[in-house]
Amino acid sequence: MANLSVNFAGIKSPNPFWLASAPPTNSGYQIMKAFDAGWGGAVWKTLGVPVINVSSRYGALNYRDTRMMGFNNIELITDRPLKDNLREIEEVKKYFPNNAVIASLMVETREQWHQIVKDVENAGADGIELNFGCPHGMCERGMGSAVGQDPVVLQTIVSWVMEVAKIPVIVKLTPNISHIQDPANAAQAGGANAVSLINTIQSVINVDIDNFVPTPMVDGKSTNGGYCGPAVKPIALNMVKNVALEPGFKLPISGIGGVENWKDAVEFVLMGSSTVQVCTAAMHYGFGIIREITSGFERYMDEKGFKTVDEMVGKALPQTKHWEELNLKYKVVAEINEDKCIGCQLCYIACEDGAHQAIGLSSDADNRKPHIIEENCVGCNLCSLVCPVENCITMVRRDDGKQHLTWKERTEQGTIPTTFNDELAGGLHHWVPEPADALKNKTLQKN
Repeated sequence: MANLSVNFAGIKSPNPFWLASAPPTNSGYQIMKAFDAGWGGAVWKTLGVPVINVSSRYGALNYRDTRMMGFNNIELITDRPLKDNLREIEEVKKYFPNNAVIASLMVETREQWHQIVKDVENAGADGIELNFGCPHGMCERGMGSAVGQDPVVLQTIVSWVMEVAKIPVIVKLTPNISHIQDPANAAQAGGANAVSLINTIQSVINVDIDNFVPTPMVDGKSTNGGYCGPAVKPIALNMVKNVALEPGFKLPISGIGGVENWKDAVEFVLMGSSTVQVCTAAMHYGFGIIREITSGFERYMDEKGFKTVDEMVGKALPQTKHWEELNLKYKVVAEINEDKCIGCQLCYIACEDGAHQAIGLSSDADNRKPHIIEENCVGCNLCSLVCPVENCITMVRRDDGKQHLTWKERTEQGTIPTTFNDELAGGLHHWVPEPADALKNKTLQKN
């Protein structure tokens, strides 16, 4: 039976699923509800000198039938007095001593950092998360992502915190930077015990095209906010991977960004996260989603033979390479299952206009089912991705599996293209229609 309990940089929790610092962790009331539902930990909504928030605060990107595929907020840190939050932290720990309560913090001066660290420790917090990622409102004041984007400042502030901290310290990193390994290394150099990533991405979610104002709108005006939700998961996974693979980086990682179900959580763990934080999905569907996340994750562990979460951490990293290390001799082509094909021809349109013209149509007007022109197929996968029928189009291996040659190896051998019209170019090896052929179908249709 799988054991979901974790010890993250000295912070213990019954499972690796934590609520991220955000509106769902704004109060002891909410966090107690979450723990009662089954969440293993919670990062308290960022504490500091209280702010005054605006109305409205949230925006969403809907895609077809999916609501809140992307989510944007312009809400800042807590607007509640510190004493109220500290009292509630203490109360939550009395009811749930085995769950992880992490205090997210954001202040300015060394003295303020020293004081607030001592305050949350005295309240019983199990750990501290330094919010160096907020991309709006606070960064204009020299905090949030303004710190996360400057490794020197980040390291300095982390060192201030570590001067007094007696509980584990996590540094939350901003994605609004070109090389996230730099602040990660700075956090480690400053003495942090762990990092978490990613915080929200600076964004404008959409624009009201009738009133000419971005949203969310505040009295006819707006501003950029922080972007999160399912749409950011690929970006978050990539940044987690970048930090996990950074030479010399040894701190545990708490992964954040678009986690909505057990499979998302598994992916983050396989890419190097020891715990996984959730925000938007809890705001969308409520705390009850933890039941599906926990049961699905546990079932996956049992099926794969993992006894502990630690055994899973980073299992996909050895297979994650630079492009130049991929096998150029590996070859797959598309294959259509005619019994499953519904004749929608989406694959034909996608390949004809957006890829490599490797799908044909029958001249029989009664036969709408497309077919693969295998000698033209480069194995790009586009047809299988657009097909609305599961497993109707699959990619079938055609090489013998005995050859292995990478771009890096070819570079070392001196067999890569080096001139504009080089005979070694890959495009010479697959068929491409003549430009004028694009007009033939149009002419036939007119006739």
